[in-house]
Amino acid sequence: MDNTVVTPGQRLGYAGDYIAGPGIYERDGLLYAGVVGVRSVNEDNNGNLPTMTVSREKEQSAVPEVGSIITGKVIRVAPHQAVIAIMVVGDSPCKEDFMGAIRTQDVRAVEKDKVKIYNSFRPGDIVRAEVISLGDARSYYLSTAKNELGVIFATSVAGATMIPISWQEMQCPITKAIEYRKCAKPF
Repeated sequence: MDNTVVTPGQRLGYAGDYIAGPGIYERDGLLYAGVVGVRSVNEDNNGNLPTMTVSREKEQSAVPEVGSIITGKVIRVAPHQAVIAIMVVGDSPCKEDFMGAIRTQDVRAVEKDKVKIYNSFRPGDIVRAEVISLGDARSYYLSTAKNELGVIFATSVAGATMIPISWQEMQCPITKAIEYRKCAKPF
């Protein structure tokens, strides 16, 4: 029964046979798992009772919440929104898949009625955005309406990393072609 996955409340043995370690609690002479994780028993060479522990199988994943800054990849561009796969929340990588959407009204703070999504983002772009709402059942609502938010990495048709030349344009260093993007101010 060593190195098995256990769930909270699962009976693991008698308190007289083991020392309760992290992730285990004792009740009425019995040992129970306090967390979901892997049960392990460490033998003591000094003649003491072995120590039983339950360690979490994986650490908690970063979850986007309103106000957090995310880094993500543009998956799809539609006329009214760009769909983003959220990869990093703050400084913590996401272990699960989270989706976000940047709507036309959330791209920039001024001239919202003149925004065209395809002039702001392209599939494959890496963007920095802020979570403004939990959104709908499928995705978080994101915003790039601050100067430091927007596209931080883009690849040109020639396959080169593009260089921002203004807040709304990036240039390919090979072909010198200029493409429209909502660029993030470097920090």
